[in-house]
Amino acid sequence: MGPALSGMADLIEQTDVVVVGAGGGGAVLALALAKQGISTVVLDQAAGPPGGLRGEILQPNGQRVLDRLGVLLSLPADATRSVRLFHFCRAGGMRLCSIDYGDLPAPYNRAIVTLPNVVHHAIVAAVQQQKSVTLRYGTSFTGLLREADRVVGLSTQGPEGTNQIRAKIVVGADGAFSKVREALKIPADVYLYPDGYLIAILESEEPVSESFYYIGHRRILGLFPATGNKVYLFYMIPKGSMEAMKQRGIPALQQTWSQIAPQFVGLFRRLSDWSQTAYMPTGRVRTPTWVADGAVLIGDAAHAMNPHASQGRMQAMVDAMALSDLLPGCLADRDYSAARLKEFERVRRPQVTMLQRLADQQVFYWNTGNPVVAFLRDRVFQTLDRNARLRYQVLSTTAGLRTMPPFNLIDRVIAAGFLPDVRAHERSPHPMSS
Repeated sequence: MGPALSGMADLIEQTDVVVVGAGGGGAVLALALAKQGISTVVLDQAAGPPGGLRGEILQPNGQRVLDRLGVLLSLPADATRSVRLFHFCRAGGMRLCSIDYGDLPAPYNRAIVTLPNVVHHAIVAAVQQQKSVTLRYGTSFTGLLREADRVVGLSTQGPEGTNQIRAKIVVGADGAFSKVREALKIPADVYLYPDGYLIAILESEEPVSESFYYIGHRRILGLFPATGNKVYLFYMIPKGSMEAMKQRGIPALQQTWSQIAPQFVGLFRRLSDWSQTAYMPTGRVRTPTWVADGAVLIGDAAHAMNPHASQGRMQAMVDAMALSDLLPGCLADRDYSAARLKEFERVRRPQVTMLQRLADQQVFYWNTGNPVVAFLRDRVFQTLDRNARLRYQVLSTTAGLRTMPPFNLIDRVIAAGFLPDVRAHERSPHPMSS
């Protein structure tokens, strides 16, 4: 122990792993480690688990993670909704393509739409029942402890003042603007997209059982059924435009939505107050490495992505499981080096990189104002509607079951309608394959 630490030994907390951030990745990692008896401290600067409006689509790979942790079956039935059919339509109402999650292998052959923060609260509740985990809200990360070039813990500021936690491994799960990443001096390309999403949850007069995406000239409007007659809406708007939209008033927004999705005019009338809405910004993070000696980044701290991929939170959860599989061996061997931790990145980076690129491609095509690009986009959707093989490849990618891009070069040409596909009615039995 270095001289800077020796005089404070009685004040320094000891643990195997300390996780900064109790969000989608951090809380799952804590639970996965606790189930292996690994001593873990989780810190979060928020006062408690998240509130707010944001709902969630739990994709099949996320369901698989929660099932492995024993959380999936504990989700309250009155706060979740299974959805199989997703319809993609041109703004104005014309259907382009339908995707059926029922085509996926059981038991994760559906999407699950939850009420706000239901999944996260279930994970936190499970964490709080584990004896080997300490979950500490209202506590901020203030810096790293180092010996030579290795991270050996961190310092915090919380309700009880300043503290130091000595740990064998520090995990940064603290989001796109990660303070841990900054302290590790890992450079990051943080890109904020020019568009974000207005989110709303409305009560429909009639039950809605299927999901709809409407795309048009720089317009995206999505509707997801939730429990009961509730429906989530997400509507793409330029970042920084929320206040101007409020000034134009709710009737103007209802009129715009009604032009995009005429069959839901009655639903849009249920928007009566801006308190039914929230704003979600979008961004992407790219970093040259996710590891250092004694430290790891997971989730948005390592690789935030546009929500077009429907996988941001799911990938944080899968990160957590991959890291929880690696860390027991590191602890047993007392090897916390970047070289050893790099195995986590080797396993996870290919899928994450693919999904980031796919999300950016979708941003380009779905959000386009170019009529030629829009024509090709609609043509691809219509090809998918007829082509079971390509449709399955897209579905299994969105579901988080593929590590390879959904289309190779020939598939792209086929999808654009320029080549026939003699295998159009085939479906790959191995969604993790290329």
